[in-house]
Order: sequence, then C-alpha cells, then structure tokens
Amino acid sequence: MEGLSRREFALGSLAVIASGALLARGKLSAGATGDDASSGEQQENGGGADEVNAALVDGKETVRVAFLPITHALPVFELASQWKGGGAEGIQVQLVQYGSWPELMDALDSGKVDAASVLVELAMRAAEQGIDVKALALGHRDGNVIVASQGVGAVSDLAGKTIAIPARQSSHYLLVLQALANAGIAETAVTFTELAPTEMPSALASGRIDAYCVAEPFGAKGVKSAGGHVLADSEDLWSDSVCCALVANGQFLSSRPEVAARFVRGYKDAGNDLDSRQGRPLEVAKEFLSQDDDVLQTSLQWISYRDLTIDEKTYDELVSRMRAAGLTQNPPAFGDFVASVGDAA
Repeated sequence: MEGLSRREFALGSLAVIASGALLARGKLSAGATGDDASSGEQQENGGGADEVNAALVDGKETVRVAFLPITHALPVFELASQWKGGGAEGIQVQLVQYGSWPELMDALDSGKVDAASVLVELAMRAAEQGIDVKALALGHRDGNVIVASQGVGAVSDLAGKTIAIPARQSSHYLLVLQALANAGIAETAVTFTELAPTEMPSALASGRIDAYCVAEPFGAKGVKSAGGHVLADSEDLWSDSVCCALVANGQFLSSRPEVAARFVRGYKDAGNDLDSRQGRPLEVAKEFLSQDDDVLQTSLQWISYRDLTIDEKTYDELVSRMRAAGLTQNPPAFGDFVASVGDAA
C-alpha cells in the first residue's frame, strides 16, 4: 500500500484530494427520501441551468442542498422533514445526494445547488481559490473517532502502522495528527492512505489498514462489524472540533437573502431539536441512512447538534491547525468566509 506525502495532497486540487466515489449515487427529493427520489446526477443532466437553479419547485420556494449520506448531515435531513411541502416557513428543502466530495463541491461551486453539507476544509480551499462560497453554520459538534484493529491497543502502538483518512483536507487528518502528537509519534512514523469511507471498515477487518478516522457512521460500523475498537475520540483530542459545515453558494445568498436567512435559522433550530428530542436523531438517521440500527445508535452517542453557530475563536483554532499541518497557505479570514446570515431575527 502506497503512502501519501503531505505536499502531494495539501497543495493538490479538490479532485485529487478526495478522488473516487464515496458512496453510491443517490437521491433527489423535496424534503424526504423514498421511491419518488431520483439521482442527483440524472437531475443535473436532465435540464439546463435555469431548470437546475429554479427557486420554485411545484410552485414552492425551494432550497437545493447537496449532501453525502452521513450522520454529520442530520440537521439538513431534519430540516427537510420539518419543511416538507413548504412547512410553516413556506420553503421546502430539496435534498440532492452525491457520490463523492469533489462531485458535491463542483455542484456547489457552479451553483447547481444552493447549499451543501460538506467538509469545511474543502469549502475553505474553494474560497482560498477565489470561488464564492460562504460557511453558514456547523454541521455538528464532535462526533469523530479513531478506530483501530485489536492489535493496536493504544495510540502509541500506531508507529509503523497504516492509517486511513478520507482526505488530507479534513478534520479527520487533523485529529489523527493530534493523537500522534499526544503520544510523541512523528507523522513520518506512520503511513497515511486515503480511502473511501465505505471501504474503511472492510479494510480494517482484512488487515489492509491498522486504523482509520472518518465521518460517521463508518467509525461505528468498524466497531460493530469489523472487529475494531475506539482508540480515541474527537472530544478528547480537540474539543468542539470543526468538521463538516453548512456552506452556501454566494449567488444564492445575494439573490435570495430573506430565504437564505430563514433557511439558516431553520437549520440551526433543527439541530437544537435533534439534541433536545430523545430518540429523534435515530428516527431521522434510519429514514435517510442505509445502516443497521446498532451502528446508527453507536454513532449517535458520539455526536451533538447543539448550537451550530460558527464563532471566530473556533474558526481561528481550525485555521491554526490547518496551517500547522500544511493544509493552507492563505486561508480566508473569518469575516470573509463565515456569513452571519440568519443571526438577526
């Protein structure tokens, strides 16, 4: 298995950073999944830009949101459920599922969707390259773990081992770096490899890799079905770490400011609802994610959706860690990248 150097990926393009399909291409729906949902790719190829970017669907104000099926996107799913058919706000959320981060980022950058739940580092890279995208809110708080094989009993055992991450431009990579630093292990003492999240549990079970860190629920799946165990969790390594974020295309924000404001407020309320309603996160996860109940239950024990506002201190900590890891040379300033949309009632 070939290892990857920091420079090869830190300065690479988005497509190189996270190449390959993450999950099977999925669904397009106006607030729910089901038999009526069609694939995002089919919808994109089925009409011109005016059709794809239409603000109205079936006569209702619509916000198109791109996602990958992970528990980190649960607030988007909850809002789509709450606003199905227009809801109290008269707005519906149309979910568009993609198969990889590069695919999703291309749709967001080009305006094929209005917003997306995405790895914040990828959005920051896009902004650094001059693409008009803005972060609106966090996707979640904490909720990442490092999963290892039974032969790795402690982080100190990782020296000489192979660790999988979804991309260098990710908080998963930063969390592993922190774990190694805490154990006094140099980055050069391990081999990093990039794998699609869906491949990581089976790669661990087969011995191709010794540990991994990735978006949920694939960490939980490694614990429940691949003989893995939790080596470290994000709360201990980097409390309130930033991972995924709700990010919008600048054109959407400027052309539909009132809709955008209501959308962001509804999204943050949906996150708080998930945290306050016992059992609701599992209900939503079961509706939108094709995973066993025990995997979802385990995954949801590690994650919180409370108070999804991005504050400057949290953002500055992320930037500092990205700089130290060589992931950014000219990161966007907080005021340029984080939009205060929806903050005022």
